[in-house]
Amino acid sequence: MKTAAKHLFIIAFFSAGAALAAGGGPDTIRDEPVDPVVQKVLSANERSDWAASQAILREALAKDAGNADYHNLYAYAIRKGGSPDMDLVFKHYNEALRIDPKHRGAHEYLGEAYLMLGNVAKAKEHLAALDRLCFFGCAEYTMLKKAVADYEAKQAKK
Repeated sequence: MKTAAKHLFIIAFFSAGAALAAGGGPDTIRDEPVDPVVQKVLSANERSDWAASQAILREALAKDAGNADYHNLYAYAIRKGGSPDMDLVFKHYNEALRIDPKHRGAHEYLGEAYLMLGNVAKAKEHLAALDRLCFFGCAEYTMLKKAVADYEAKQAKK
């Protein structure tokens, strides 16, 4: 699934879940407007314009440092860009999880970041967290599980 489509799916899924948790049924789910910052970031990510994505998110975080989605997406954009500052990546993923410990996207992406450094044990910790959070399974769990399996398969061939 392309990055932007995946992000939109996740945002739509959480919006629907929030409506249902608030007591509404499927009939009461309304299309909530997507955050304009997220919309701009997704557009930049679709073009693999990581510098633009980072710039948008730096500005957004200066205005709203308590937004877990912004921290998660900022870390993602840094990680995907050339020569990522992994200390900054981990700082922002961890901040997203401090703000929202159940942030599935941050758990997935943090697990992937640990795989970039060869730390399978930490990646599996986030996979286990997703397993607990995703009662009926979720895309984030599936993606991280595949990333761990792919990483382990590559290591086995060495």
